[in-house]
Amino acid sequence: MEKIFKSGFVSLVGRTNVGKSTLLNSLVQEEVAITTKKTQTTRKAIKAIINRKNSQIIITDTPGIHKPKTKLSETMIETAFGIFKEVDLILFVIEATSLDVGRGDRRILEKIKEANKPCILVINKIDLSTKEQIAKLISFYSKEYDFNAVVPVSSIKNKGIEVLLLEIEKLLPKGPKYYEDDEYTDQTSRELVEEKVREKALKLLNDEVPHGIYVEVENFKNRLTKNGESIIDIDVLIYCLRESHKGIIIGKDGKMLKKISTFARQDLETILGTKINLKVWVKVKEDWQEKEDIINKFKLK
Repeated sequence: MEKIFKSGFVSLVGRTNVGKSTLLNSLVQEEVAITTKKTQTTRKAIKAIINRKNSQIIITDTPGIHKPKTKLSETMIETAFGIFKEVDLILFVIEATSLDVGRGDRRILEKIKEANKPCILVINKIDLSTKEQIAKLISFYSKEYDFNAVVPVSSIKNKGIEVLLLEIEKLLPKGPKYYEDDEYTDQTSRELVEEKVREKALKLLNDEVPHGIYVEVENFKNRLTKNGESIIDIDVLIYCLRESHKGIIIGKDGKMLKKISTFARQDLETILGTKINLKVWVKVKEDWQEKEDIINKFKLK
């Protein structure tokens, strides 16, 4: 008897820094979302496609829930909760190191209740906790909401990932393949470049600067070299909030900017499978976090 093929749309939601992006990459087994130890790394909905024998899971990572301070922050939270209307299933991600149900998590739970969609509680970072603590968390959260399943995982150690995928499959409706088998993200090449440059900046710069940067591809052009090799010329602008930040991003004798560019180019050549000529500039734009034309790029499409 032929097995029923299932497909559907899934949303990852959780407070900032609970490891949603790392979890997404573990689920799809590709580097789809950028990951850093800094908070608010994810700014917009990032979609990944997981192709399995009897299912296709389209899963979206969303910005971490936090207290908004700018129009950009407000848009990020609207994106995280707004996608609930469009999905078949919600994955609510918490940390195994949590001691109880925090204020931010209660806010998320309220939105989940309003959405009235199937929901799996995912307890991430179990490698940093104990069985006793995880059991307490399950007890706390089970009193708050009747989850369809509770799955402890470690994204870093790749533990519990297959169990989570099986639980997701159980809750998906019967459906077609929305994407080809070799597709694993709906991000454009330009978006991948912007995210990769931002990732390297986040990892290399100090705490104050990274959250005030915005990366934009100015030029993206394929060409052939004199030797007939394929190469992509890419010009990128890093916008920052202050003149002092610009100096930090460029670094002494341009060393920091060169590091960011080199590391980004190396990763992008692997991802895009071709040689890349990457040029990066830095420009001050003090109020970019309040500018509608930029903020619109972070809204749900």
